[in-house]
Amino acid sequence: MYSLIDIQKRLLPELLVVMQKRYQILQYIGLMEPVGRRSLAVSLNLTERVLRGEVEFLKSQNLIVISSQGMSLTSDGKELLDKLEHMMREVSGINELETKLQRKLEIQKIIVVSGDSDESPWVKSELGRAAAEFMKSCLNRGNIIAVTGGSTMAAVANMLSPEFADYELQFVPARGGIGEDVKNQANTICATMADRTASKHRVLYVPDQVSDEMYRSIIKEPEINEVLSLIKSASIVLHGIGDAMTMAKRRKTSDQEIAFIQNGRAEGEAFGYYFNEAGEVVHKVQTIGLQLQDLSNIPNIISVAGGKSKAKAIAAYMNQAPKSTVLVTDEGAATELLKN
Repeated sequence: MYSLIDIQKRLLPELLVVMQKRYQILQYIGLMEPVGRRSLAVSLNLTERVLRGEVEFLKSQNLIVISSQGMSLTSDGKELLDKLEHMMREVSGINELETKLQRKLEIQKIIVVSGDSDESPWVKSELGRAAAEFMKSCLNRGNIIAVTGGSTMAAVANMLSPEFADYELQFVPARGGIGEDVKNQANTICATMADRTASKHRVLYVPDQVSDEMYRSIIKEPEINEVLSLIKSASIVLHGIGDAMTMAKRRKTSDQEIAFIQNGRAEGEAFGYYFNEAGEVVHKVQTIGLQLQDLSNIPNIISVAGGKSKAKAIAAYMNQAPKSTVLVTDEGAATELLKN
């Protein structure tokens, strides 16, 4: 038996194209509201003339409202967007993509959002929303949540809301600072998450990469030792996955170590470990915080990474990741992962 969507694909394919375009417009406005028309056109790669017609239609249906600040969804628009989500995942083939990737990676769960964050930066916000929604399904009162740094984790932080406050959460940085923008460091992201959810957080004021001598000295400090104990007792870990060479350069790695990483054909990085295509650790930096062996004791591990360019890095780490891992990614990365 053909489903209604299958029939529409064959007899009225143009209808589904229009639906997808209008759904994407509503989706973007919902994530970024209030948003201006020019910003919307650039982000969705639409001409202002085409967008003007679509905006007028959506306004006439009472799905959006336009003010001096920009466009926002009405209550009808939000309700329709929620109802459309499952249908549009089937129309765009995302459900099938998740099933195929689940079989390939053999981890607990795959969540794929539409788009490619390499091409459309707003997709990173959608990754953040999906990760936040799944995290909520894992929560119990008093959870300790360990969080790494990076722009993707910052996107997750921005999608948390006061409704998480009832869980009395505590956010802790999974590692020290890595020399990136302050807003993308784990300490800052934990503070943002705590602020948005009226929760507690702790800080870990140490460098991400240290010498053996400094490591032995630092972990003796009572306050640091206390935070490290909290990190290891976390019930949820939220982390990103980095491209190996990008992360090596971000850490200001020495030329000798970079050559070692290149010779080992490292593709991905997580928690200070560099993985080759087979998932083997080819290099590790001395980091303060969560270690790879600690993950086996943590029941909920949520990996968030997207973009076609991250596919090799994701594949490398997933060959090493605990089977309890949940991967939140986008169409760009998922499609590329299935090709290789």
